[in-house]
Amino acid sequence: MAEITFDDFLAVDIRVGRVLRAEPFPEAHKPAIKMWIDFGPEIGERKTSAQITAHYTPETLVGRQVMGVVNFPPRQIGPFMSEVLVLGAHDPIGGVVLIAPDKDIPVGERMC
Repeated sequence: MAEITFDDFLAVDIRVGRVLRAEPFPEAHKPAIKMWIDFGPEIGERKTSAQITAHYTPETLVGRQVMGVVNFPPRQIGPFMSEVLVLGAHDPIGGVVLIAPDKDIPVGERMC
């Protein structure tokens, strides 16, 4: 594994967001959900898609806090433009579990 510097780490802008809206993404190659996430007044609302259907439905995501990288360039995912990368980790069977604060944090707060 390659080591990075602390400055490399600081270059990745990871913020707390709250899912405002979520819907199925049937056009995706693998099952996915589209989300619109509020990252606070500085960043605003960003949209993304994520392959998280093993543990989440659109209805269970609305109102949930998530962590996302907000300074990656937008990426075209089929007919959808993803503007943020939500963070997660694979469980033992390969499903993605979202990474989120364990207490309610103001949206837009930067990870430290």
